[in-house]
Amino acid sequence: MRFDLTDLRLFLSVVDAGSITHGAADVGLSLPAASERLRDMEANGGVQLLERGRRGVTPTPAGEALAHHARLIQRQLAQMRGELGEHASGLRATIRLVANTASIAEFLPQRLGDWMAAHPRVDIELRERQSIEIARAVSSGLAEIGILSDAVNTSGLVLRPFAIDRLVVVMPRDHAPAAEKKIAFAEILHEHFVGLASGALQDHIDAQAARLGTRLKMRVRMRTFESICQMAAQGIGLGIVPETAARRCGRSAGIVALRLTDGWATRQLSVCTRSLEELPPPALDLFEHLAAR
Repeated sequence: MRFDLTDLRLFLSVVDAGSITHGAADVGLSLPAASERLRDMEANGGVQLLERGRRGVTPTPAGEALAHHARLIQRQLAQMRGELGEHASGLRATIRLVANTASIAEFLPQRLGDWMAAHPRVDIELRERQSIEIARAVSSGLAEIGILSDAVNTSGLVLRPFAIDRLVVVMPRDHAPAAEKKIAFAEILHEHFVGLASGALQDHIDAQAARLGTRLKMRVRMRTFESICQMAAQGIGLGIVPETAARRCGRSAGIVALRLTDGWATRQLSVCTRSLEELPPPALDLFEHLAAR
């Protein structure tokens, strides 16, 4: 079996994301190139590594074994990079950071910006993922630092508080429930919605609707929280956005925001890493900076 480091990193990314498309994007490969590498891995090993289905991919028992050893190799590589980094403090460094939608849109710009301004030789490779994917990526060494919600299993990770993220429903001031202060998700599933064009937060909201046995009636998908608020103000549909975004847009957009009473709508965000001892010095400094806020 001849697997190179790119093969192993790709395989771990695919397994952790449950998707060849997302896994390929994580390692900077095109979908055709990634698919060919995976086929070659199975052909060279003479064993099926992935079960391919309509909802994504899952590892076979052989694939689970390969993933286990690939994670061990990733950890050794992380330790190696950390030790070498101590001898190359004058060179540029890149920190791999994965975070959910709310963190990237609402909290990271200011917190990350002032740190990067003080560290001009450090670049950040930032990717947006759902919290469960973030935990897997950090655990397997595909990212040094993650920012995720408390709704997922984080055993084995070092956690520090980062922020409280509350999701609210935005609607026009004259909409029927607008006089309320809070509402349950199930009470608005009959309404039309304006959502995000893509991203971990929209996937999370869609998954909650699926758990209740339905799909959101989506009229249009926008790229930003501000756009969702503007469309909601015009009565196009309800929007679900972080409370911080609703406050920022509230006065100018002419909307009201109702807190969702569902447990999944209020999340403790934490900054996480696999091991403080394994972090290279710049990544450890960033972790402590994010945790201190």
